[in-house]
Amino acid sequence: MLYLHDVWVNWFEGEENGYNVCHFHEWRKEDGIELLDQVPILYIEDVLYHYIENDLQDLPRPLLDSIYKRAYLRKNQERISLEYASIVTNGKSVLVFDTMGYHLPVRKSRLIPRQERLVFEMIEGSSPQEYSFPENHQDKEYHILSLPPDSMLGLTRKERQLKQLLMMAIDQLEGTKNIEEVRYWLTEWDPDRYSEIRQMDFGEAWEALYYGVIDGWSKSHEDLCGKLIKGQPFFEKMWELEQDSEQNTYKRML
Repeated sequence: MLYLHDVWVNWFEGEENGYNVCHFHEWRKEDGIELLDQVPILYIEDVLYHYIENDLQDLPRPLLDSIYKRAYLRKNQERISLEYASIVTNGKSVLVFDTMGYHLPVRKSRLIPRQERLVFEMIEGSSPQEYSFPENHQDKEYHILSLPPDSMLGLTRKERQLKQLLMMAIDQLEGTKNIEEVRYWLTEWDPDRYSEIRQMDFGEAWEALYYGVIDGWSKSHEDLCGKLIKGQPFFEKMWELEQDSEQNTYKRML
């Protein structure tokens, strides 16, 4: 089995969508960067790679058995074994996961560019290993709080976070069933349709708002988000954290 040593990871916990497992250029100085002493490398097929990257379901038992206690964390000069952790690649992309003792990829991280290139070099000339999917495997379903990748395409980390915040606020708006409120926010988003919006029922107006904002990100999206979450402490705190965030390039790791 192949291994990579002194691996820098930036864990994103409980992320079912790969677009939220940030690449190195989006790592921030407030992120908790960790050093793994040793991690096994698995070269796997595309379908399994995307299953691990974009879901939180059980991993194949043979895969788990093959990596059992083969990864180690370095902490205060102590070498601590991780039950199930591995670097996986499909030859085009690379991901690290740690199950934290469970059977699903609870924590995920990207690699720094230098180590990512090293993984590609190490698997060169070899073939991907085949693993069958767990019997209880279900196809991934996307929804308003877990948008499909196309809706996040090309967005920065800050934009993705704010878009998820916007979708949380719109989801909450649906629960109110307040027709005047949803008409108001749709008019804020698309004022040219004012007369048409006044004739919409609640469902029509809410769907028009949802489908209006689902693609891309713009200043209009950000303005709407800022207004929608006003007066809601939890949402406002999330907003402030993203507005104040600063990225760190971690050039020393390249």
